[in-house]
Amino acid sequence: MRVNQIDPNQYGKLLSDKVQHTLTYFAGIEVPKPSVVESVKQNYRLRAEFRVWHQDEDSFYIMFDPETKEKYRVDYYLPGSELLNKLMQAVRQAFLVNPELRYKLYQVDFLTSLSGEALVSLIYHKPLDDRWQNEAKILKQQLNEITKVNLIGRARKTKILLDQDYIIETFDVNGQQLSYKQIENSFTQPNGFINQKMLEWAANISHQLNGDLLELYCGNGNFSLALACKFNRVLATEIARSSVKAAQFNISLNNIDNVVIGQSSAEDFSAAYFEGKSVKSLKDIKLSDYQFSTILVDPPRAGLDRDTEQLVSKFDNILYISCNPETLANNIRAIQSTHQVQDICLFDQFPYTHHIESAVWLTKR
Repeated sequence: MRVNQIDPNQYGKLLSDKVQHTLTYFAGIEVPKPSVVESVKQNYRLRAEFRVWHQDEDSFYIMFDPETKEKYRVDYYLPGSELLNKLMQAVRQAFLVNPELRYKLYQVDFLTSLSGEALVSLIYHKPLDDRWQNEAKILKQQLNEITKVNLIGRARKTKILLDQDYIIETFDVNGQQLSYKQIENSFTQPNGFINQKMLEWAANISHQLNGDLLELYCGNGNFSLALACKFNRVLATEIARSSVKAAQFNISLNNIDNVVIGQSSAEDFSAAYFEGKSVKSLKDIKLSDYQFSTILVDPPRAGLDRDTEQLVSKFDNILYISCNPETLANNIRAIQSTHQVQDICLFDQFPYTHHIESAVWLTKR
């Protein structure tokens, strides 16, 4: 759906239709009635990227229709946070009257936060020289009058930082304040309000559990940090090096001492687990020293591979966060002889689209 076609008055019906469609994937699986967590109806998205279209004396943001691929102008981005929209307007006003900032500007990316920090990336099809950098510093000062902004200039084989390439986000999880380093071009949950609700759901389930937690696909430690206080120890893995570094930074930032995070794919970790081998990035860790009672997985849309399905089936408790209900249902069918669904919650992470985030708690039969 085009941004300029979104009608917040239709939100309730669209969500209801999406939930009913999602539940069709679970046909034949015994599941309790799901809880559904609604999003705010607008200004929910914390990050966005826009192409810049130059037409005569004007330049403006555009997006592309997901079906027709036709471009359309975006002056106000209804899904975007209020801060994101303020920065959109301020950046455009600045480059419209500044030839150095405007010339060959191809794209602008925005990353905002609930904590009020923001990151703006200007992407060019031209070399960036000292003149550009001087004008960019002036722009950064102007944007800092709105909020704390870090600015990045990008061109072919070039990345210029005006301060840093990350922001610090803060979430409130059942009264616990947690801070997260979020890096430019790294994955973060786009809907901060819904992400807090997902963390609360996982924390409330984990409050009933004990022992140690194993987590795969941990990203920047989003769930790892929120659940650290619920388990004796947490061992987590992630394949993206930048996310692993951010996660380790976040462990220190939040003064958490019972979480270890290493770089590994879920497939490699599963193989090492079954073969009794050490994981390269966790070579000083003895898996036999852990008393795992619970595993948390938050895989990509493809879901769990067969080896990881076998791995999760060894645990008493499985917390499965999914962005694809179809592969989630297929994975549940593969392990339903050993596990049953105790709780299911649907989070409307992506309003006005067919996508929905699902969270499931399974226990061993």
